[in-house]
Amino acid sequence: MKDIAIVFDCGATNVRVIAMDTKGQILASKSAPNETDPDPEHEGGVIWDIEKMWGKLCVAAKHVTSQIDPSRIAGATVTTFGVDGAFVDTEGELLYPVISWQCERTHPIMDSIEKYLPLEELYSISGVYPYAFNTINKMIWFRENRPDIINQAERFLFIPSLFINKLTGELKNDATMMGTSMMANLGERGFSADILAKLGIDATIFGDINEAGDQAGLTHQQALSETGLPVGTPVFFAGHDTQFAVFGSGAELNQPVLSSGTWEILMARTNAFTCTSKELENKLTTEIDAKEGVYNIGQNWLGSGILEWFSRNFYADLKGDELYEKMIGDASKLETGAHGLMVNPNFYKDNVGDSGGEIKGLTIATKREEIYRALLEGLAQRLKDSLDALEEAGHFKAERIICVGGGSKNRLWNQLRADACGVPIQLIDQKETTVLGAALFVFSGAGLFDSPEEARSNIDYKEEIFYPSV
Repeated sequence: MKDIAIVFDCGATNVRVIAMDTKGQILASKSAPNETDPDPEHEGGVIWDIEKMWGKLCVAAKHVTSQIDPSRIAGATVTTFGVDGAFVDTEGELLYPVISWQCERTHPIMDSIEKYLPLEELYSISGVYPYAFNTINKMIWFRENRPDIINQAERFLFIPSLFINKLTGELKNDATMMGTSMMANLGERGFSADILAKLGIDATIFGDINEAGDQAGLTHQQALSETGLPVGTPVFFAGHDTQFAVFGSGAELNQPVLSSGTWEILMARTNAFTCTSKELENKLTTEIDAKEGVYNIGQNWLGSGILEWFSRNFYADLKGDELYEKMIGDASKLETGAHGLMVNPNFYKDNVGDSGGEIKGLTIATKREEIYRALLEGLAQRLKDSLDALEEAGHFKAERIICVGGGSKNRLWNQLRADACGVPIQLIDQKETTVLGAALFVFSGAGLFDSPEEARSNIDYKEEIFYPSV
């Protein structure tokens, strides 16, 4: 029986290959560290070395395929971070390295984007918040600095499609990556003719846009020798990792998902969206969901990064589990608000004029556990504010929030979140939501299930729920 999905998962920190079955169980996995490189063609530039990354993925894939029965492989897919990609020739060879989202060459371009079209108009069409790393800024950089690359190119391939090309030889893109580019028309689920016209970019450079779960092609002989995947293995689209993490968490429509780590990312799958000056001011970004007719509205802010700063400075004598047990244990003995402190958790200054975060009400009698409790309460309120903004933009009312990531292990924080938001916080026993989400689309594309939703119904998430205490 063909019941295994092979997922090539490329992140900014690590690249991995994972074999997962239809129950969501990991049968084999292998990872390697990922890193950027200096751009040999642009002083101070930062790139991804695709050949080096592919070499690491091949080593990982060979290890994984050697640990399973290859005859059970139903299909493979590739999921990565968003926005990055490259211009290629007819054979898929890069004409210029992949400019990393970490490269600063695009910062002045975003700052002066209005020479192409008004920012509010761009935002209202694309839905994507104006980050300097958005694909649109790379397009403008090439148009202004290396038009010869665009003129030579057969395609611009987003980064998952570069690896799909390595497996199949195909030159095809998918909708979820398009949705991160700031060049898409959200309502039309395609590239915006208006935006591309202002940039002087022809839409044909992106080719036909495919949906998640569509078959991209079949693996060839070279892929067998490089990865161990049998010749003729179907390869399916599953592009931007965020969309598949949300789907893999089990989220239904209008059910927000909080990915809690150094950064907190709250995202909801909705049938509606609003992209006005208010949403722009609130720093909401709206992307294209893995399913047609659905949108992902999200917002992010510094989360555990604040708590890590606090522990380094106030609990330097403790490490590891002992540190967290002490901080959480002491703070749990306090009542909400009883410490007399108020926290503004805007500790990350992303603009020159930002004032930064604040802790108000400190006295010489303030204890460190009181500050920690106040930080958790401030972050819980930050979640409430973000939830309100998402509900207004998506025209929905949340009944619960699914919480995943390292921050979901903090039981006190989970209870404070539930109390602040007035809705249950749901934890799930599934750590690899991105890989699971991508695998579900493989199983559906391969015909094992009628839909990704049916494939997802086969997963036991073992939910644990924190209900509001008031």
